[in-house]
Amino acid sequence: MTTIQGPAVFLAQFISDEAPFNSLEGICQWAANLDFKGIQIPTLDTRFIDLQKAAESKTYADELTGIVASYGLKISELSTHLQGQLVAVHPAYDDFFDGFAPKTLRGNPKARQEWAVQQLHYAAKASQNLGLNAHATFSGSLLWQYFHPWPQRPPGLIEDGFKELANRWLPILNEFDKNGVDVCYEIHPGEDLFDGETYEMFLKAVNNHQRACILYDPSHFVLQQLDYIQYIDFYHERIKAFHVKDAEFNPTGKQGTFGGYQNWGNRAGRYRSPGDGQIDFKTIFSKLTQYDYKGWAVMEWECCLKNQEDGAREGAEFIKKHIIKVTDKAFDDFAAVETNTQLNRKNLGL
Repeated sequence: MTTIQGPAVFLAQFISDEAPFNSLEGICQWAANLDFKGIQIPTLDTRFIDLQKAAESKTYADELTGIVASYGLKISELSTHLQGQLVAVHPAYDDFFDGFAPKTLRGNPKARQEWAVQQLHYAAKASQNLGLNAHATFSGSLLWQYFHPWPQRPPGLIEDGFKELANRWLPILNEFDKNGVDVCYEIHPGEDLFDGETYEMFLKAVNNHQRACILYDPSHFVLQQLDYIQYIDFYHERIKAFHVKDAEFNPTGKQGTFGGYQNWGNRAGRYRSPGDGQIDFKTIFSKLTQYDYKGWAVMEWECCLKNQEDGAREGAEFIKKHIIKVTDKAFDDFAAVETNTQLNRKNLGL
């Protein structure tokens, strides 16, 4: 077994135009002051990483690693959640997702997708240059709007959708494989990979590609009322990244899993800061440790009530308390006896 690495923090929800959140050095100092040990870096803001340069220049990647290390930190993973989303977008969502792409590409879905794919290729090489072995992203979605079958879905629609999704991702997965990096899809509502069944459909469509792995975030499973503990039993061999984000589900006579179009504060299912929700993180950390998860525990702040800086400070401590330093001996070693073949045979009646 391996001791889980951490705590780390996903920077996406903290980046802003105000110090210390507007530069890599500033945000590293902030994270180090909270006793985080790692940072997960989103890759669209060049103040924190120039993704193309990190892919094309090992010198730049080493300099980036050095800056982070000077604050006692490591890079846990790079993130292309927004670019990954743009690998597969149903036309119904074109206007909404155009904001994830450069302004020059908006209104041009084909160019936007080509840009996103190139971004993922850069991420594969950049991850290798940075010495990383896992990468966080989204799958994108061609099918989400069809998840509730009314009117009835045409026969073959879902199968064709996953076939097309696989066609788009296979070249990317192969590029990550060439660079020795796992692609960790965050299993998330709104993506075509949103639970175990959909992940398995995708895995089948990409021929069980060894790099098609999982970013495990139990908060998304609470909102779906899915057994997030058993999920680890099913998919632990594919879980290569981990977001520590809490959630709660409090259904009423007026709303349940779909949320009634309410804002986050008024939904039955809502995200909370670590320790403020209903998730059994003690069992999660135990399961992941038992299954020898070798990656990071990364705090993601998405809380509808608590201030993000308070959430980060408390989240770092929360993760530290839950990481299990694995034992190097069995508890009953004191009662062990020396190996004695003759004695063993005698005890077996031989």
